[in-house]
Order: sequence, then C-alpha cells, then structure tokens
Amino acid sequence: MMRAMWTAATGMSAQERSIDVIANNLANVNTSGFKHSRTHFQDLLYANMRPAGSETSETGTQVPVGIQLGHGVKVVSVSKEFTQGSAVPTSEAPFNVDMMVSGQGFFQIELPNGDIAYTRDGHFEINKDGNIVTADGYPLRGGNIGVNPQLHTGVTIESGGSIGFTTNTNPGFMANQGQIELARFVNPSGLTAIGNNLFVESVASGTPQTAKPNSDGMGSVRQHVLEQSNVNMVTEMVDMIATQRAYEIGTKAIQTADNMLSQVAQLKR
Repeated sequence: MMRAMWTAATGMSAQERSIDVIANNLANVNTSGFKHSRTHFQDLLYANMRPAGSETSETGTQVPVGIQLGHGVKVVSVSKEFTQGSAVPTSEAPFNVDMMVSGQGFFQIELPNGDIAYTRDGHFEINKDGNIVTADGYPLRGGNIGVNPQLHTGVTIESGGSIGFTTNTNPGFMANQGQIELARFVNPSGLTAIGNNLFVESVASGTPQTAKPNSDGMGSVRQHVLEQSNVNMVTEMVDMIATQRAYEIGTKAIQTADNMLSQVAQLKR
C-alpha cells in the first residue's frame, strides 16, 4: 500500500506540471507568434519481483511472464510545437512595419548585451532614429534603415525581406534600404525561451542557419500581417479536463491505499 501511495503521488505531481503548461498555453492564446508547449511523460523504474523466463522451483519450467511493479511517472520534457499560426491582417498605415514569417524561419533580434535572440513575433515599431525595433526597443537585424518622416511617406517590405521607402519625389520609391535575414535551426524545440517572445540558441538547438527570405528553404515575409499563436483552445480545454481527471484518480488511489492500511491496522484489535 505504501508503494501505491508513492506511485500515485508521482502521478499527481506530473499532472500538476501538465496543468502549469496548459495554463501558460491558454494565457498566451492571443500572444503574437506564441508557440504552444506539450508535456511529455516517462514511466519510472520498475521493481522486478520475478523476471520473465525464470524457472519455477517445482517443475523447473520457465514462467512466460514475470512480475514487474512500476513506481510511477515523471515529466521528461516540455517541448514547443513550432507549427504555423494563423495570419491576422493589421493596419495598412504607411509606416506600419508589422510582418510575419510564412514558413520556416525566425526574425533576428539584437539584445543590449550584443547577443542575438530569435522570435516569430513580427510586431515591430519604428523608433525615434527611424529604425525597426521590437515593442521593447530591441533592434531588428537588417532593420537599421533610418526612416525620415520629413522625406519619406511610407515603408515597404517585400516578401524577400528587402526594405524600401516611398517618397513624394521621383522616382517615388527607394529600394534596398535594408535587408532582413531569417534564421532557422535543426532542432527549434531545443531553443531556450527567455520571455518577451524571444528565444536564444542552446546546445540542443544547434547553431542558426541564416538566409534571405524565399531562399534556402526559408519562408517569405508578409507586411501588414501578424502571426497569431498556434494555441488550439478546444484541444487545450480537453487536455485540461483530462489532466484534472487524472489528478483526481491519483487522489482516489491514495485514499484507497490509506483505507486498506487502516483495515490492516484494525485486524489486531
């Protein structure tokens, strides 16, 4: 019975971690570029009470099936699922630089310490220096374009990542003022999330491979569109109910084991 209590306790602990992941998914259902997480489990070590194939003492024959008692479950990983989110149009304003990656690839963001972070969140702004930055003010690599509202009437970003200006003077359009490059990883699920919709590379993710959009397997860039999160609310709600039921079953197992111990204790009375 004590083994049953500990086994059930591991299940309850694992379901607590699972509900934490589900809650975070649901909390970010409207976060641009957010990728939902999935919890993965593994069973724990087994007590091999009688190995399969061992000989019986009476006849010397071998038993076809042994006796193995498991010790519960553990959370082995929480992985990001980098499937494409839906596209949502934003403003068509001349200086709106919202964009999304349609296909593989991450935008490259320059952090204050000089490191490069990666994001699928394409919500960008133009700062006081006329450069493209995130909502936190981190520069987009390739977005150092120096827009001047007194000279330029708008910003155009092509599907291949080329950035140009529109002007009131002839010829009316100034191309190749900046060039966005995307990055991709062999194992994007190995990236380390640091918050603010940003990831940094890790040993597990591998080194980034960079290229222009629409080349070397990279996706294209779409201006005036944002990628929504890939959280499926129906799936998350179903998973939440299943997790709650599994947790309740764990509590029932502990209560049942406790009742059995109480009945054994009462035999001496």
